[in-house]
Amino acid sequence: MCRQVFGFRLAMIALAAPSALLNAGPGLGVRLVGAAVVVTFMGSYVLFRDWERFGPLLLRHPSLLALDTLFGALLLVSAGPDTTLAYVSVCTPLLAGLVYGWRGAAVFASLQGLILLLVHAALPDPRPGPAESLLLPGLCVIAGAVGSSLRNLMFRFGAATRALTTVRARLAVAEAVGAERARLARELHDSVAKTLHGVALAADGLAASAGADRMDAALVRRQAELVARSARRAAAESRELLADLRREADPDHATDLLAELAARTRDFGARTGLRTTYRPTSDAGARLPPVPPAVARQLLTIVSEAMENAHRHGAPTRVEVRAGVHGDLLRISVYDDGRGLPADTTLEQLRKAGHFGLVGMVERATSVGARIHIGRGGHPKGTEVRLDLPLAALTTTGAPAAAT
Repeated sequence: MCRQVFGFRLAMIALAAPSALLNAGPGLGVRLVGAAVVVTFMGSYVLFRDWERFGPLLLRHPSLLALDTLFGALLLVSAGPDTTLAYVSVCTPLLAGLVYGWRGAAVFASLQGLILLLVHAALPDPRPGPAESLLLPGLCVIAGAVGSSLRNLMFRFGAATRALTTVRARLAVAEAVGAERARLARELHDSVAKTLHGVALAADGLAASAGADRMDAALVRRQAELVARSARRAAAESRELLADLRREADPDHATDLLAELAARTRDFGARTGLRTTYRPTSDAGARLPPVPPAVARQLLTIVSEAMENAHRHGAPTRVEVRAGVHGDLLRISVYDDGRGLPADTTLEQLRKAGHFGLVGMVERATSVGARIHIGRGGHPKGTEVRLDLPLAALTTTGAPAAAT
């Protein structure tokens, strides 16, 4: 705003300078008026162009504005109060109000008003009436009050903006903390928590077998081995989770996603005994670009969760995993021929019932910009979980996604 005021001063000085020079007395008078024109014009130009640099200097030294006022008075005396320089005089208390507050506005409005009254008193006959003489001094007082009010308003606006920024920062921190908690909850639910639940079930079976009237040593041994294997698997999953979380911070550490999918499919089949197959389905000549660790982990966890859900809830006879590049999409599907989902199942119903597996799959897909479909697909029965991830998301993650 101060810059705009100086821009207005520049225009008014440029318009009134010829009149001031013509009305100046010969010799020393012309030189003084010419010096006043140069000083006021250049000062206004410098502050208009580089206010951020020279504005603090004017703020620290009010005497500079007082000196400018005296040079302006010299021009006003030479050109006369009926020229455009009269409007320059009104700018001075406005600037003082903006820069120094109401005290500065009062001082410079009084100084400028006194200068204007002296100029009017020095005019030759016929002298202007009292109303005309007091018009410009009154405008100076009003301009000073306006400048001071604008200064206070801008300070209040700045305080409100800072408060709003603080609130937004706190909300962003709270949102980030909530997102991180949800992410860690998904990681624990999809790995360690399920394995520990299996350990608990195996331990209950072992306790029941050990407390039976006729203890079967072979059965107890098998159950104890199952507990040990499950515990080791939980420990391995914990180490894997920590290692993957650390690798996510290294974007240069790419993952061979298709090879990892094949390995996890084989491991799932060996562990559960289900007939499980993996089939690559890429178009001819299509190649999968490097997959960042953060994206690969989400996709692999979705596939693992889909297979585990099929095994626990679907009672399938086979599970088939397919993956490949089709056009500009990476498509991954997990199909089982089990009983399928109940009709009209929604994510909200699953969330309220405490079944967070499918909910977590949708959240993971959304976090990497993938579109996930959960249903029968084109099959007469069973369940298909299909992921469509744009290849562009492998370099720019976080795009919004949808679930159906």
